[in-house]
Amino acid sequence: MLYLRNARYLDSVTFAFFEGNIAVEEGKNGDIRLDVVIPPLPERNVGDREFDCKGQLVMRALSCGHHHIYSILSRGMPPLPRTPQNFNEMLELVWWRLDKCLDNDMTYASALAAGLFMAKNGVVFCIDHHASPLAADGSLSAISKAFEQIGIGHLLCHETSDRDGIDIAMKSLAEHERFFAAGGKGHVGLHASFTVSDDTLKAAVALAQQYDTGIHIHVAEARSDQKHCLATYGKTVVQRMKDAGVLDMPKTILGHCVHVSEEDKAILAASPVWIAQNVESNMNNNVGLGDYSFSKNVMFGTDGMHSDMIRSAQAAYFTGVMTEGQTLDGAYKRLRNVHRHTALHGPVGDGANNLIIFNYDSPTPLIPDLSHGNVLGHFFYGLSAKNVSTVVSRGKIIVENCRLVSGDEEEILAAACEQGKRLWEKLR
Repeated sequence: MLYLRNARYLDSVTFAFFEGNIAVEEGKNGDIRLDVVIPPLPERNVGDREFDCKGQLVMRALSCGHHHIYSILSRGMPPLPRTPQNFNEMLELVWWRLDKCLDNDMTYASALAAGLFMAKNGVVFCIDHHASPLAADGSLSAISKAFEQIGIGHLLCHETSDRDGIDIAMKSLAEHERFFAAGGKGHVGLHASFTVSDDTLKAAVALAQQYDTGIHIHVAEARSDQKHCLATYGKTVVQRMKDAGVLDMPKTILGHCVHVSEEDKAILAASPVWIAQNVESNMNNNVGLGDYSFSKNVMFGTDGMHSDMIRSAQAAYFTGVMTEGQTLDGAYKRLRNVHRHTALHGPVGDGANNLIIFNYDSPTPLIPDLSHGNVLGHFFYGLSAKNVSTVVSRGKIIVENCRLVSGDEEEILAAACEQGKRLWEKLR
């Protein structure tokens, strides 16, 4: 049991304040108890720990709804053969060159580094969409191993597509089956409609149904995805997914959905699936910004741009004011919607015993209360990852006073640099 003394706990749903001591249970989806009496040392169990919050703000930790951890090794990568002129060329010249060079050592190092950054940003759960088409076998286990070392809960998938041939696509699906059969949790990953054949789509849906999960796929991220689908199949991407049964599965995640039609929006609004919004990536790729006001099942991701969900939420709010009349409350609900999604998968480690302790010295009063408080004003205009001081994952402290304690930061970054050099040599 972890005991937090002198905490200022802010409920992440009601914004009610509690000041006092908190007991935090260990384990996946453990609970917390407020207003506890911390037992004296002789009465504690082996492994119990007490941590003095010194009046600092405590909130539920954050989770990422859509990441690409392998992109960690792309920072400062060698110059491209030429400058991409559109989104498809960005894929061909950057990401599809890079992901073909990955092996499991690189994937493992990427996951450790991403886990380090997430932990220090108060993000302790990650839904990842991995791509290593020529090294699929064992890749999901490599990510899972790294995340477990850091203390990052996870739902994983491998990006399946036909861009490298049907044999490579089937190896990707086989990696899902191997991972799920061994007890791993996640989705069945697909790249996007324009790189997935009907046969591969059908096989992926069958696999997702077999393991009671959903599909995780990019949908209409750029206009080109829609144009290809209309020209090839005579229907939009959303309609194609609907006909294939993808939208019948409540655990399905559709990434982006920037260029969906009004008819598509009506279909999605009536389905139980989830949409992952990634505005910074959309701006970086110059594909536009979407309006997601039609759905209640929208959550935020980073799309591999970074590992900071406070930053993602703030970016989504500021752009959303222009694109869909977004409000502070609406943006915050989307940030927390990921917990609703992870709950569908059972006890996966995204519970109430994941906490952030903020070192937040405000120049103005922080007033609780959902109706009349100002918590959201502080969250979107005051807080940042630099205020994250201590992080609790599954009832255990993994970051303490801004330093990772579940791993060696210097060793993790050195290993990532070494694997990054190997990757870059392959890219040259």
